[in-house]
Amino acid sequence: MDLYEHQARELFDRYGVLVPEAEVVDTGSAAREAAERLGADRHGVVVKAQVKTGGRGKAGGVKKAADAAAAEITARQILGMDIKGHTVHSVMLAQPVQVEEEFYVSYVLDRAAGGFIAIASAEGGMEIEEVAEARPEAVARIPIDPSTGVTDEKAAEITAAAGLPADVAPVLRKLWSVLESEDALLVEVNPLVRTADGAIVALDGKVTLDDNARFRQARWGDPSSPAESDEHGRLEAEAAAKGLNYVKLEGEVGVIGNGAGLVMSTLDVVDGCGAKPANFLDIGGGASAQVMADGLSVVLSDPDVKSLLVNVFGGITACDAVAEGITQALGQIRLTKPMVVRLDGNNAVRGRTILEENPHPLLEQRTTMDGAAQRAAELATSTATAA
Repeated sequence: MDLYEHQARELFDRYGVLVPEAEVVDTGSAAREAAERLGADRHGVVVKAQVKTGGRGKAGGVKKAADAAAAEITARQILGMDIKGHTVHSVMLAQPVQVEEEFYVSYVLDRAAGGFIAIASAEGGMEIEEVAEARPEAVARIPIDPSTGVTDEKAAEITAAAGLPADVAPVLRKLWSVLESEDALLVEVNPLVRTADGAIVALDGKVTLDDNARFRQARWGDPSSPAESDEHGRLEAEAAAKGLNYVKLEGEVGVIGNGAGLVMSTLDVVDGCGAKPANFLDIGGGASAQVMADGLSVVLSDPDVKSLLVNVFGGITACDAVAEGITQALGQIRLTKPMVVRLDGNNAVRGRTILEENPHPLLEQRTTMDGAAQRAAELATSTATAA
């Protein structure tokens, strides 16, 4: 689960990482009062949209206000904005700091290696992907053994590899404590800055917690709360309630598959066909009518979806059972967008026959993943044009 920036900074503060004084509000009048308490009339204040996505600055969700009155106006402008499908329900007002240097530091789970990796750069304050593409040598990637973590020696190794000042090392230790103690999958600070008075301060933060550790960790926020009522939060909460592995993406082709590897491959193929996947949805090994109905209802409720692609490889669950599930599911829900189905593997021929014997005007079949993805991309484009 991703945290809001203000929640991430609260964790940082708890573990001894310096952060600017700040308050979170959800109305313009409250923003003015908070700005007054933060001394905005003397040194201004930064107003930041609280949404669980990047690119807030480019979207106009981060602005400097000269005084408390301006903070109220700015907050009213940002509240209610849509940033990549996320509605802004609250803003954080933070005291500005005089920045001398900006750095980037993060810890992220490396599933392939079975451990974590530290990513760090002396060039913070901008998208790390842009830095890595333009100057790959400026971004250090240091593997971390989770059994030993970030010791003084490892912190020194990271700072040396990234060209960071030595006094950043203690902060790296503290950020690792955040990750380890809170069962996080990602801890990122961009930028981590040196202020004019020499302090090392986290100006922004991103933390992703491991939902698999929910049983032993108190979690931030309630998925059913108004703060989670933006499109991403609503869809992911709805899918979670149905026991589905779902992640909202930014595209227009809804994707349903069985098995995480197959779904990931499907996303890549859709992208290669000139369209963008709207989601990751893995229905797992079973494809009962209820599972299919639940998956279809979640994907269909996404207004960004223009077409659906169901890509199933029959194994333990045979394709004829999947086809029966799809047929029964279409009797339970109303299909409103074109859908392409590709069945392969165990009993694929029988599964295709079942769908042919139970035709639906919006359902098409393809026998290959490439062909199905290409058709779904074409349908998404034509549907969007017609709309």
